[in-house]
Amino acid sequence: MEIILHIYLFLLGLILGSFYNVVGLRIPKGQSILKPPSHCPSCNERLRFIDLFPVFSYLAFRGKCRHCKTRISPIYPVFELTTGILFAISPIFVGWSFELLIALLLISLLIIIFVSDLHYMIIPDRVLLFFLPLFILGRVLGPMDPWWSPIAGAFVGFFLLYAIAVVSKGGMGGGDIKLFGVLGIALGLQATLLTLFFAAFLGSIVGLVGILLKKVKRGKPIPFGPFIAVGALIAYFFGQEVIGWYLTLLTFS
Repeated sequence: MEIILHIYLFLLGLILGSFYNVVGLRIPKGQSILKPPSHCPSCNERLRFIDLFPVFSYLAFRGKCRHCKTRISPIYPVFELTTGILFAISPIFVGWSFELLIALLLISLLIIIFVSDLHYMIIPDRVLLFFLPLFILGRVLGPMDPWWSPIAGAFVGFFLLYAIAVVSKGGMGGGDIKLFGVLGIALGLQATLLTLFFAAFLGSIVGLVGILLKKVKRGKPIPFGPFIAVGALIAYFFGQEVIGWYLTLLTFS
C-alpha cells in the first residue's frame, strides 16, 4: 500500500512539475497561466494531451515538437522528473504526517522559483504572496518545536539578507530577500540559517568553476534563486544530520 502512495506522489509531482514550468515561465512576464493554452513557441500549434504527458511525451517524440519538429528544451522534462522524485521521496524524510503537506508546498515553491530565476533572474512577488499564507496556516496547524522558530526564521532570514544587500550595495536581489522571509516560516530559524550557508557555498563553487571555464564573467550577476532552492531542500531534509555530523567533528577535534 505504501509503495502505491509513493507512486501516486511521483505521478502527482510529474503533473504539477509540468504546471510549475508554466508558472515559472509566464508569471514573471505578467502572462496568464491559463491563457493562451500550452502551445509550441516555434509554430504556435496548440499542444494536445498527447504532447503534454510529463516526461513521456518528451521521450516519445525524441525531444521535438510533434508538429514542426523543432527541438524542445530538456529543461521541461528535467523539472517534471525532479518534482516527481522529490514528491515521492518526501515521506521517507518527514513521514506520512501533516508535515508532508509542508514539504510538498516547499518543493512546489522552490521548483517555480528555480525555473523563474534561472530564466529571467526574477523571483515574482505574486508567487511568494501565494505561498506565504499557506506556510503561515501550515505552521499554525502543524507547529514546530519550538513554536517561535518560524517567526524567528522569517525575521532573521529577511533582515539578514537585507543587511547583506545593503553592505554589498545590491549584491543581493530584493526577490532573494523576500524569498528568505517566506522560507523562514516553512523552515524555522535553524534550517533558514543552514539554507543561507548551503546556498552561498554552492553559489561560490559554481561561480568559481564558471569563471575558470570562462562560462561566467567576473562581476556579472548570476541567479541566486536556484542555489537558495537547492540549499533549502538540503537544509529541510538533512539539516539535523548535517548539524549532528558537525558537532561530532567538534567533539573529536
